[in-house]
Amino acid sequence: MAGARKAAQKRVFAREDGKSPRILVVEARFYDDLADELLAGAHAALKASGCRVDVLTVPGALEIPSTVVIALRAADEHVDPYDAVVALGCVIRGETGHYDIVAGESARALMDISVAYAMPLGNGILTVENKEQAWARANRSEMNKGSGAAEAALAVLGIKRSVSGEVT
Repeated sequence: MAGARKAAQKRVFAREDGKSPRILVVEARFYDDLADELLAGAHAALKASGCRVDVLTVPGALEIPSTVVIALRAADEHVDPYDAVVALGCVIRGETGHYDIVAGESARALMDISVAYAMPLGNGILTVENKEQAWARANRSEMNKGSGAAEAALAVLGIKRSVSGEVT
């Protein structure tokens, strides 16, 4: 996996029009400190690949899917579509069943969007039991899941470009 990450970071995914790929990052800020770390990891990976990055911020994970669709449609209307999406956030289990709804429904909706739009999407919404687990996954010196989500989106973008005959 580490080799794939290095390859994704070094690769520049030029568009047919010569522009750098445009990547949408939608981040949930329910846990600001974790969101900062996830975003820093994703941003570093995307910039290393020569991407243009737009960041939209929402309160929580359930707001991410609708925001993605709104942004994708607006970008298409303005003739500068997004090439991939990265979703970032954190859902920590609490005392009620709300965790299951937020974690499951946000993931399901993102998968539905990715498939319906044929949109490369990296899901960096952490679903964890506690803040300690969240930090281990978000921290750029540990699991760096923000970077991992960005790299996943770029890997699928590379496949999309390869099978469609676009420039990579």
